[in-house]
Amino acid sequence: MASLLDMRRRIKSVKNTQQITKAMKMVAAAKLKRAQDRVTAARPFAQKMSAVLGGLSSKVSEEFSHPLLAPRGDENYLVVLVTADKGLAGAFNANVIKATQSFLAENSTRKTSMMAVGRKGRDFFKRRSISIAAEYVGLTGTGQVRYTDAADIAENIIKTFTEDESIDKVFLVYTEFKTVLSQKPVIEQLLPIPAISHGDAEEAGPEAEYIYEQPPAEIFGKLLPKQVVTQVYRAMLESVASEQGSRMTAMDSASKNAGELIDSLTLNMNRIRQAAITKEIIEVVSGAAAA
Repeated sequence: MASLLDMRRRIKSVKNTQQITKAMKMVAAAKLKRAQDRVTAARPFAQKMSAVLGGLSSKVSEEFSHPLLAPRGDENYLVVLVTADKGLAGAFNANVIKATQSFLAENSTRKTSMMAVGRKGRDFFKRRSISIAAEYVGLTGTGQVRYTDAADIAENIIKTFTEDESIDKVFLVYTEFKTVLSQKPVIEQLLPIPAISHGDAEEAGPEAEYIYEQPPAEIFGKLLPKQVVTQVYRAMLESVASEQGSRMTAMDSASKNAGELIDSLTLNMNRIRQAAITKEIIEVVSGAAAA
């Protein structure tokens, strides 16, 4: 049985851990509010831009060609994985990595390379048999995402896709923020930019008519790269919000578990102390009786 001193040391250690988890929960909650506001502001623009460009590209694809629109084969993939730089975020990193593994398993016959945004994804797949074409770490550790960082990543993606004609498709893997308790891994095609099919357009509602002030080639030459930057930026914002929500939930659970453990250890400590006092009383009474 553990001694009274050992139990006190364990209780003190758990209390110190509980203070850390409570502080981490408060920090995550503050970062989550800012990240959630940014995601809410970025979503409508990113979704509308995808819908407009997807609809237009299906109409003007016969009039001109663009490297970011032209369909290729289906043999070589580039996966852009967005994870966190830090742990202690519950199952956040594990879920998006698991979704990526499932995607790679389903497309095992295809040659796949990866761009890793975040240390956790980079470290995991660096130990596996997959080529890491580029890595970006330390961009989301503060809980904020800079547009310039997303632009640099998107520029590298576009450059790799346009210069390396062996890459047929680029997929973006990230965690979409739903609520504090719910985050969903998402895998979507980034390049070539998918055109909206006729059926999808009908479901979206009445078809809009656009008037071009410049030739379509000039418009798309500027808007298509901007679309890639926007989607990468949104994915990073979604990932940061999901990370902070998952971390806040995990730290809240850890604090509650620490409290339950403290209560259990305190009860055991009181039992040990009561047993020691009882033993001393018995010894005193036995000695008095013997005298």
